[in-house]
Amino acid sequence: MRSLSAARIGAQVRALRVAAGRSAGQLALASEISASMLSRIERGLVSPSVETLERLAQGLHVPVSRFFCDQARRTDFCHVRAGQGLVVDRIGAVAGYHYELLGHLLSGNLFVEPYLVTLLPGADPYMTFQHPGLKFLYFLSGEVSYRYGSKMVEVRAGDSLLFEASALHGIETIHSGPVSYLSVVFTLRD
Repeated sequence: MRSLSAARIGAQVRALRVAAGRSAGQLALASEISASMLSRIERGLVSPSVETLERLAQGLHVPVSRFFCDQARRTDFCHVRAGQGLVVDRIGAVAGYHYELLGHLLSGNLFVEPYLVTLLPGADPYMTFQHPGLKFLYFLSGEVSYRYGSKMVEVRAGDSLLFEASALHGIETIHSGPVSYLSVVFTLRD
């Protein structure tokens, strides 16, 4: 009789193997277990030992804990076609900063907000953004001086920034435009 945990572990092993682009034979060889044992594990017919799980984890280059993730509940997927993001009129938004939401996820405990930010003609620098979470910026066009707390860096297309957003931050000087960047904010749900 199949146990529920063996079935979940087996499904996770198979999903990780497929995601890594490896055949069952390749993984069995890399993990130093028999192909028939791997087949039984993936089908949930056996509950693998800790040693076998460690070998599989090494063969897949993942931590053993990945076999115990409940991926069935984390099924959100969002596809936004070019130019079809949701234009967001943010309350208290800085004049001239155009926000286009590029996706959203509803499951899990991590809230992710990816935006395409475009500074419209006449937009002024603004350096007092401050909010919880982590922020990742990837500059697509333009050149600016970006302030983070007491630090200032010159950034241009192709540059990226990653920081804790609890400190004051933002564009201090616009050197050349048009300015556009990808802004992704990560916060934990309450």
